Amino acid sequence: MNWFAETVMLSHGVRRTALLLLAGAVAGLSVPPLFFLPALFIAFPVLVWALDGAEAQTGWRRLFGPAFSIGFSFGLGYFLVAIHWVGAAFFVDGGWLLAVMPFAVLALAAALALYWGLAAALAHQFWSDRPWRVLTLAVAFTAAEFARGHLLSGFPFDLVGYALTANDEMIQLSAIIGVYGLTFMAILLAALPALIWPDDGRALPVRLIPLFAVVLVIGAQIGFGVYRLGAVEVVPHDDLKLRLVQPAIPQADKWRAESRAFVMDRLMSLSQTRLTPDDPALEGVDMLVWPESAMPFYLADQPEDLAQIARMLPEGKVLVTGAPRLDFTADSDDAAFNSVLVINSDGEVTQSYDKTHLVPVGEYLPFRDFFRWAGFTQFVPGANGWSPGDARRLLDVAGSVPFLPLICYEAIFSGDLGAPVADAGFILNLTNDGWFDRSIGPAQHFHHARVRAAEEGRSLVRLANSGVTALVDPLGRVSAALAPGEVSLLDVTPQKPLTSTPFAQMRHWPLLIGLGVCVLVGGLRRWRRR
Repeated sequence: MNWFAETVMLSHGVRRTALLLLAGAVAGLSVPPLFFLPALFIAFPVLVWALDGAEAQTGWRRLFGPAFSIGFSFGLGYFLVAIHWVGAAFFVDGGWLLAVMPFAVLALAAALALYWGLAAALAHQFWSDRPWRVLTLAVAFTAAEFARGHLLSGFPFDLVGYALTANDEMIQLSAIIGVYGLTFMAILLAALPALIWPDDGRALPVRLIPLFAVVLVIGAQIGFGVYRLGAVEVVPHDDLKLRLVQPAIPQADKWRAESRAFVMDRLMSLSQTRLTPDDPALEGVDMLVWPESAMPFYLADQPEDLAQIARMLPEGKVLVTGAPRLDFTADSDDAAFNSVLVINSDGEVTQSYDKTHLVPVGEYLPFRDFFRWAGFTQFVPGANGWSPGDARRLLDVAGSVPFLPLICYEAIFSGDLGAPVADAGFILNLTNDGWFDRSIGPAQHFHHARVRAAEEGRSLVRLANSGVTALVDPLGRVSAALAPGEVSLLDVTPQKPLTSTPFAQMRHWPLLIGLGVCVLVGGLRRWRRR
């Protein structure tokens, strides 16, 4: 290992770039659902050693010089592995889009890697040969990950901290420090082995102290999880039963006009299925739930389908479904929403929630006026993509429990589910994920949402078109689930919320204050040295 550490430190040019790309790709194996945690401890020391050997620069190259290149190359390798699954969406329509797919995945990975490049450049400004440099790295990269999750709409997929949520026990710490706190912890721990090599003449037991620290901290995390799982009691809601329908309709067929009858027939027949001979079916549930955009058409254009739903629902029961919605009172260019609708047994839409956090390019076209000038009008179904809703809010179905609806990737934003989450009886996450079937995307998306349940101390009811459909309790444990791609239904009773978790009370403030203090202390030390 001495030879390898010195090789990394002395490498430069193409050789260094290749080493960092490979190390970043190895680190990418730690993301859900792969969870190869040793990958972090193999990869991050390479990043530290490369920064040890990075050439000092002046002027603008202090920001976009060798240190930036090191962080960018490492990040590019990481994100190419971690988010490669987005390329699966290009296979839905096929054709010429398949030729574009590698460039689109590369462009997205490169855009995300910019954050890591800037983090490495920032860390190198405070770099030294002291052991504290791993703390410098953790502070800079955690700040970059926080920025990645919040700036320019945010894209917090595969935060490094998810590597430390591989099982029920490890997830419990997210209720205290959240996934960004876990990100700081993961980067710091993963960088510690870099302090063991190269050999500086210290006795071997002294040099191995960082390794003992890693084992101790992760052991303490698991121990805390075991304790919390045994100490916290989870109680289900009384007299509340939801029927989740997973239709598994292929994405390529879903938006075709001729598929409308097929889609409705599958949804209706599944909804009324009796799981056992004495199953009361819809008579025994309080809320029937269909996934995001379950009906790929505007209900206002299909009144006969509303009438069909009314005939299916027993008196007093409701259907909660994802569906596109038109607002006829709005400007024609901003009238289409990706929504959750509540439909009663009279066939009336009584409540709705419009998705507030849209996916750039996937659900709306950023800089729409410019692209229109260039000849592009849409990348998504609908006349002009979707418009964002006004605000997050609870849906309070009469005789039920108020719940917070979240559509698709709205559930991946740690600490940003909206103020109403504090009063929600449970979280309902409707998604499609059919674009990414037969990839790791749906499982990864589900795990991100699962961690939100533990952070907020609220059960998560998640329904997808083709997976993953599941009930997650307020401790982040999966209580029930359907297999991905399974055409089936699941009856669940969500659990009552826990007493507010420390993370739900304080959000990211402890982490942000801690990062700020570290930057301030580092700046003062650097100023004193100069």
